[in-house]
Amino acid sequence: MSVLIVGHRGQLGCDLQKEFASEELILAGRQELPVEDAAAVAGFLEARRPRLILNCSAFHRVDDCEERVETAFAVNVFGVRNLALAARKCGAVLVHFSTDYVYDGPRRTPYVESDPVCPKCIYGASKAAGEIMLQSIWAKHFIFRVSGLYGYAGSREKGANFVESMIGLARQGKPVRVVDDQVLTPTCTMDVAAAVRTVTQTDCYGLYHLTNAGQCSWYEFTRAIFRSAGLAADLTPVTTEAFPARARRPNYSVLDNARLRGNGFSEMASWQAALERYLRGRAAAGRA
Repeated sequence: MSVLIVGHRGQLGCDLQKEFASEELILAGRQELPVEDAAAVAGFLEARRPRLILNCSAFHRVDDCEERVETAFAVNVFGVRNLALAARKCGAVLVHFSTDYVYDGPRRTPYVESDPVCPKCIYGASKAAGEIMLQSIWAKHFIFRVSGLYGYAGSREKGANFVESMIGLARQGKPVRVVDDQVLTPTCTMDVAAAVRTVTQTDCYGLYHLTNAGQCSWYEFTRAIFRSAGLAADLTPVTTEAFPARARRPNYSVLDNARLRGNGFSEMASWQAALERYLRGRAAAGRA
């Protein structure tokens, strides 16, 4: 089966390459496939005719989205539209990744897939609109909402991931201040990629939440990183107000993988187990 990975150089894209390595892979970054260019997308897919498309492309610099609204919607909404139209034409299944930022976070119980979206920032609004765009165009799709991703490849935008950034600060002996009033589920990209492989082997199309199990604040996650990595650090919890930002983050964005369980798929590992596994593999991944 031919599998197109759009945005293959990011941390999730890299793990999807490993998970789908037995397939005929077609890799496309922004230079090869600018998703906001409808003609380019149509021509690319018509020439290659993949059977499965994994769309990891996104404009996800959350604060920049507040000022670069047109760019955010060009990639996160119209880019999805272009891929959906081209996928429909060639009969390919389209996988799209969304975010916990489609919720605003006033509640304290996990969101299930049927909860209405209510984004509080432009990034979240653009991702929610991208979901609707895909749902309205092409039935053979999977939308996976993810949260707090970290993987060995690191974010192309930030040059690292949250785990590596915190380890770096601790090793430098710098004080570390992390927010304790934003609760989510940090999720390892290796676990996401494995679940995507399993689910996309079926025709159980639709919207899924796909995160590791459990919940924690960013402060609690950082504390677990230091404890598991055997690092002593000057760690202090702070409120969101300590880090003024253009975009408002949800205070609570924990996702319940209800549809994953409901369709008979295995639940994902806890965030603690995923973190331990990630830390054990750092040396082999060149992260030690």
